[in-house]
Amino acid sequence: MAKSAKSLAANQYLFTSESVSMGHPDKVSDQVSDAILDSLLAVDSQARVACETMCTTGLVVVGGEITVHNQKAVEALNNAEDTIRQTLRDIGYAGDLGMKFDADTCGVLRVMHSQSADISMGVTEGSGMHKEQGAGDQGLMFGFACRETATLMPLPIDLSHRLVEQHAKVRVSGKIKGLRPDAKSQVTVAYDKKTNKPVRIDTIVLSTQHTADWNGAKKQAELKKQVIKHIINPVMPKAMYDAKKVTIHVNPTGQFEIGGPHGDVGLTGRKIIVDTYGGRGRHGGGAFSGKDPSKVDRSAAYMARYVAKNIVAAKLADQCEVQLSYAIGVPEPTSVHVDTFGTNKVDEALISKLVREFFPLTPSGILKHLKLKAPIFSPTAAHGHFGRKPGKIKVGSKSYATFTWEKTDMAAKLRKAAGV
Repeated sequence: MAKSAKSLAANQYLFTSESVSMGHPDKVSDQVSDAILDSLLAVDSQARVACETMCTTGLVVVGGEITVHNQKAVEALNNAEDTIRQTLRDIGYAGDLGMKFDADTCGVLRVMHSQSADISMGVTEGSGMHKEQGAGDQGLMFGFACRETATLMPLPIDLSHRLVEQHAKVRVSGKIKGLRPDAKSQVTVAYDKKTNKPVRIDTIVLSTQHTADWNGAKKQAELKKQVIKHIINPVMPKAMYDAKKVTIHVNPTGQFEIGGPHGDVGLTGRKIIVDTYGGRGRHGGGAFSGKDPSKVDRSAAYMARYVAKNIVAAKLADQCEVQLSYAIGVPEPTSVHVDTFGTNKVDEALISKLVREFFPLTPSGILKHLKLKAPIFSPTAAHGHFGRKPGKIKVGSKSYATFTWEKTDMAAKLRKAAGV
């Protein structure tokens, strides 16, 4: 029996989430897809993009449906190979041929065609059966928020993201020499059964790719000490983290020299639980990266998070999950469902009414309110789409608002309308 199971108190349960680094092959694919998307949105806000990437030993394959509307966008599409190679350099796949995947030597294959005219008709204002812009596809999307962290994210996924984010900082700084871009984190948190609140960190797993210098049992033992000191300890919340009692696994196979796209094939959209809430709350199944915001898989999931986060920030509930669903070509959602898991401070029916009243839920309303028709998506493709700090990003001479769905600017209005 595992150590964590032996030490678990009768009034506690465990919940685990994972994250992966920017150098993980699936995240490499996500970042390439979103880099291409941003390169097009920077010059064509109406670009229709569904870009899928596969990366493996010495090769990147990019395919999908892309429609652009001006010459600058055509030029950006023609320069996609440069965009791809620069993205790989930024991740850290450059100058280390031992990884067998390098920005300057890998092959790049592009297989793209235009968006289906039938789909385009449904999502172009005035072209389909409805005058207003319709949803780019049918489907269901979920948003979630809870009061476990300052970002209103579940603690296990929040800590998992912070670990791989810290890994990237330590790798780039050279504080631990010989780290490579591929890494995975996993955090298990013990919760109180009665209150459903986190009480302590139970288990941490951190696997990091490294150079051959770290091979061997003695070297791995030293690497573990360095990883705990520079990556794990700085991230953990002191009130819930006792380094002497927490189970910590670093590279539990014994070593991790072979990794990145050489170790595993990477695909866009294969880390949808990492991208969202780490298994807390539900998931509709649609991936985000590489999709322009006319696709409700992405934009409606962002809006659902925005709604849920503002409800929790307004203290109308301690937990909130919002489900939206759509029919292709139809502007209004086919359903809106709010679940507060019994933590609501006002009637759930009132909360649902306020959601309809205060939040625009049509595709065009979402795009306008969250300012999504902009080249803001590359930063989302690593370290999670949610729980991030809203800010600004500069692309060329223009500045764009980022992570707008993480704002809590509607909380005060909700509280006032709910009479709290």
